[in-house]
Amino acid sequence: QVQLVESGGGLVQPGGSLRLSCAASGSIFSINDMGWYRQAPGKQLELVAAITSGGSTNYADSVKGRFTISRDNAKNTVYLQMNTLKPEDTAVYYCNADRLSYYSGSRRYNGYRYWGQGTQVTVSS
Repeated sequence: QVQLVESGGGLVQPGGSLRLSCAASGSIFSINDMGWYRQAPGKQLELVAAITSGGSTNYADSVKGRFTISRDNAKNTVYLQMNTLKPEDTAVYYCNADRLSYYSGSRRYNGYRYWGQGTQVTVSS
């Protein structure tokens, strides 16, 4: 099966930087879309940034110019470089992989909407 494992969260002061990583493991053939979502206390889950296998990106307006998403297709890994962090960026960040294909035995299957376990990002002085 497919699993997503995130790393890189933590506590940072306002104006600081963090880099999140998310590695997908399993007998993966390809992943079309990867992205990062976040959920702050009392708020809905929101898209932060997404990237296709071809490198096209999409960002929430609130993070444009501060966050950069990238991926290494050979490693099935997606990154989120977060700069100039603000207290309102505090949230649990979740990695997502969508529209992928993987092997189980000799057969190939399609899979949709896989999620990581989440990593806490806290921006506070």
